[in-house]
Amino acid sequence: MNVNQRHKEVCEHKETSQSQKKHLVYRLLKTMELMCHCSSFLLPPENPNTTCSLSLKYALVVLNQSLPRFAPLLWDHAQVRVCADGGANRVYDEMPLFFPHQQPSHVRTRYKPDVIKGDMDSIRTEVLDFYAKLGTKIIDESHDQDTTDLHKCVAYIRDLTPNVDGSELCILVAGALGGRFDHEIGNINVLCRFSNTRIILLSDDCLIHLLPKNHCHQIFIESSVEGPHCGLIPIGMPSGSSTSTGLKWDLNDTAMSFGGLVSTSNIVKGEIVTVQSDSDLLWTISIKKLEVLHGA
Repeated sequence: MNVNQRHKEVCEHKETSQSQKKHLVYRLLKTMELMCHCSSFLLPPENPNTTCSLSLKYALVVLNQSLPRFAPLLWDHAQVRVCADGGANRVYDEMPLFFPHQQPSHVRTRYKPDVIKGDMDSIRTEVLDFYAKLGTKIIDESHDQDTTDLHKCVAYIRDLTPNVDGSELCILVAGALGGRFDHEIGNINVLCRFSNTRIILLSDDCLIHLLPKNHCHQIFIESSVEGPHCGLIPIGMPSGSSTSTGLKWDLNDTAMSFGGLVSTSNIVKGEIVTVQSDSDLLWTISIKKLEVLHGA
């Protein structure tokens, strides 16, 4: 056998292997369960999204970063509100600023967290005493230095709601982005550690959540409050095949990895984006700078 014949056989074998791999991936994707996502928590509770029938039970975790301008709206959606250590300082100091015509003491009493949890190295004494007198549950986890405050809060909420189906619980995290980069990475790592729980990291500018590889995803875009800038980023491992619809630059069986292609600065085109991938992806979308929506 000459060199040309051998090269031809190798190429044909590679093409066959790639074709078989793609066919296998396609068959796996066809059997995946559909997972829907929407950002109706950015809309007033009395004005729910009519295009997304997803019904979720929300919990709110507040971290020690500046509150987003829509923090009172997140608070109103949540059935459980947990401050991670110094996040209680943020609620105490910044919630009254959203209501400049109301007495700060009244606002602080109204926006009382259900739980303050963490290693208690950031919360101020007067803040801790104020909420403790109002009946907030204080959980000191200073003995645990192996997990972040967000990890502790997510684990607590999951244990608190054992009868809530994992697909129905959604944990909103305010103050998760911005500040120290290692804190941001730690928060993103929590998404991966609790990949079976819906967790959405929020800042004033954008949101991030995980798209687990064992689902096909349908994302309903709330165009009045989010977009158009978005991104799909592989996390944990490279993606050998990712496909999307509804984006200006759609992925079509596209490989993505750090050091290679990642889909950043993309644009949503319609009301629904679909995504499927052979690896976990992060979905991020910008949040529009609109007039602040306050709770009561």
